[in-house]
Amino acid sequence: MDFDPPDAVRPLLDRIERFIADVVMPAETAVMTNGFAESDATLRELRAQCKAAGMWGPQIPHELGGLGLGLVEHGLVSERLGRSPLGHYVFGAQAPDAGNIEVLHKYGTAAQKARWLEPLARGEIRSCFSMTEPENPGSNPTLLSCRAARSGDEYIVDGHKWFTSSADGAAFAIVMAVTNPDASPHSRASMIIVPTDAPGYELTRNIKIMGDAGSGWASHAEIWYRNVHVPVDNRLGPEGAGFLIAQERLGPGRIHHCMRWIGVCERVFDTMCRHITHRKIDDEKTLATRQIAQAWIAECRADIEAARLMVLHTAWTIEKKGFSVARDNVSLIKFFVANIMQQVIDRAVQLHGALGITSDTVLGFYYVHERGARIYDGPDEVHKMAVAKRILARYA
Repeated sequence: MDFDPPDAVRPLLDRIERFIADVVMPAETAVMTNGFAESDATLRELRAQCKAAGMWGPQIPHELGGLGLGLVEHGLVSERLGRSPLGHYVFGAQAPDAGNIEVLHKYGTAAQKARWLEPLARGEIRSCFSMTEPENPGSNPTLLSCRAARSGDEYIVDGHKWFTSSADGAAFAIVMAVTNPDASPHSRASMIIVPTDAPGYELTRNIKIMGDAGSGWASHAEIWYRNVHVPVDNRLGPEGAGFLIAQERLGPGRIHHCMRWIGVCERVFDTMCRHITHRKIDDEKTLATRQIAQAWIAECRADIEAARLMVLHTAWTIEKKGFSVARDNVSLIKFFVANIMQQVIDRAVQLHGALGITSDTVLGFYYVHERGARIYDGPDEVHKMAVAKRILARYA
């Protein structure tokens, strides 16, 4: 494996770094203070500048107007974008739209692509992915209560979902619902497109995350589907293939998440180093002269480097050998990188003292909104248990 960025993508990475630093970061304070929904005009302008610079949609296929980068290349891009809370959104690479684009591109019909995929890839609309339910463990997607009963050429969707990220302002949801209750656990659910203006679709609330309900793309909604009628033609892929499609979506998605988290780590690390080298603790010395601060800096640097290599190796393995070969690696990076990010953020907050728990730096935002990284897409404990079982089975 060559650890140098490919020659074809290296100039792009440099351009992205400059764009994030010069264009995106200066807009952070206003957007994060006013809210995403309330900052729509600002975000549209940032996206227009990104498109004009020829950097829109790094993960989006060429035929849909994107850059069509491979998994390793996009992983490197995702790290750069992760240096700003706005980065992925400005570049059209944000979850859940990125995953929904992948699903629609692979499994969508011509009509679905024309109505939903093409405007989604252009950034003209947003989407959400509705799977997690408050009554069932999100760590086991085979346990779903939401039903989509077949009635002629329609499905009637009934169910209760929450943590449907970015539903606020979305044009449609991709809903995981049970269509074959008597089938085997992994063949019961299907993915169905539900327009958010359909009668019976009810966004109850944006769930407060440690006190912050968010708005627009930066939110997580509770949703009721009450007798929602949609055409059978809105199903993605074969009936009962929802779990299979979800697994295909999650593999590359975890690479994107983990590389974004490394970008978060780099932003936090820079913030921490700048602060302690200037923060006076007496008339002559700065916080950087203290051994505990020096030890934390060294440990954070080592942890970030290790995490990056693990994720890039996993992405390379998926590209060269397939997801099945990289299955253990995917589980390992999910909990390892999330924990590294959490530790780096926590140390940065501690070294900032009282300033670290304010909203005067980006640290408070990350501390609140990135804690969920150890829960969503499978909690740490489930990934550890699953990968340990597979490893130990080889010794049995």
